[in-house]
Amino acid sequence: WFSGDDVFIANENERQEYVLNENGIIFVGNARYIEARAWYYGQFQDLLNICLTMLDLSLYYRQDPAMDVSRRGDPKYVGRVISSMINGNDNDNGVLLGKWQGSFHSHENPSRWDGSVVILKKWRQDNYRPVQYGQCWVFAGVMCTVLRCLGIPTRLVSNFNSAHDVDRNLSIDKYYDSSGRSLNISKDSTWDYHVWNESWFIRPDLGRSYNGWQVLDATPQEQSKG
Repeated sequence: WFSGDDVFIANENERQEYVLNENGIIFVGNARYIEARAWYYGQFQDLLNICLTMLDLSLYYRQDPAMDVSRRGDPKYVGRVISSMINGNDNDNGVLLGKWQGSFHSHENPSRWDGSVVILKKWRQDNYRPVQYGQCWVFAGVMCTVLRCLGIPTRLVSNFNSAHDVDRNLSIDKYYDSSGRSLNISKDSTWDYHVWNESWFIRPDLGRSYNGWQVLDATPQEQSKG
């Protein structure tokens, strides 16, 4: 609410929605059948200590505690740390383990989750071992909770027919032999949908034209800067 803050949003309705609202809808499915899932963010349900512990458990803090703490007033930095800690696929005591194939019978099927509070409290109860399992909308829902809890306005974005450009050449490549049969040699793919987050803050490092909604994605698919 303070106009001098890096995360200040001038519109009161947007503050109510992207900071204070504890309930929301996550859109999943595919372009022809979009499903609306209710999600309980619950960012004010006694989660602050869990969110602060998340910062202290991160590799950033363990590698250089003084540097890490000195940068916690920077929403760019906090967003990057939290996006790393929401998933536990890189062995950093993250909140959720991602799984997209095989059986879920020994743990929770990602489709069963309907809110962040139970996930975050289970993570703490299990001594900060990753909760099993999550997929993109679960990662995004939990990250929204944590960032709102820490005072960073955050929302979810769903995209359908979502292109995954693994080799970063700005195209989705498909290969065929001389008779027109598809060759399974491209790592690129198109997903039915993908869900990620956007957080609102200014970008003094890039200039005023970059102020506003910033993309953050906690789904563990490819490493970012290691």
